[in-house]
Amino acid sequence: MSLFLSSYENRLDTKGRVSVPASFRASVSGEKFAGVVLFRSFTHNCIEGMTMSRMEQMATATDKMGVFDSELDDLTAMLFADARELSFDVTGRIVIPADMLTHAGITDRAVFVGRGNSFQIWNPDAFRAAQEKSLNNLRAARPNLKLAD
Repeated sequence: MSLFLSSYENRLDTKGRVSVPASFRASVSGEKFAGVVLFRSFTHNCIEGMTMSRMEQMATATDKMGVFDSELDDLTAMLFADARELSFDVTGRIVIPADMLTHAGITDRAVFVGRGNSFQIWNPDAFRAAQEKSLNNLRAARPNLKLAD
C-alpha cells in the first residue's frame, strides 16, 4: 500500500509545472501507472490526488451503490469524469490542469499534503487556515482512534 505522508510546498514554473515531492513519487513507484490521478475536491477548495490502484478501489466502492442512485451520478461525475491521469516527466514534475488550479486558488505555489492513502494539493495560505481549523476541531472532539491488533 502506498502512503502519502507530510506536507511539501513547491513552486509552479512559468509553464505551470510543479515538482511532485520525492517521497510521493516513491509511494507510486510500485504502481502499474507511473503517475498520479487528480480530481477537484468536492469537500474543500483543493485538488485530490491518489494512485491509479486507489482510484480503482473507488470504482469498486461505487459499484456497491444503486445503479440509478442520484448520489452515484454526482459522485461518479466528480470522481471519474473530472479525474486526470498525470504522468511524471523525467524530473518528477506534472502539469496540473488550469481548471484544477483555479478551483484550488493555486497560482505560483502549491502545498502537497499527505493524507495516508491519498494526498491533496492546496494553495499554501488556504491550507494553513484549514489545518488550524482541523487542529481546533480535534482538540474539541478528542477523537479516539482504535488500531487493529
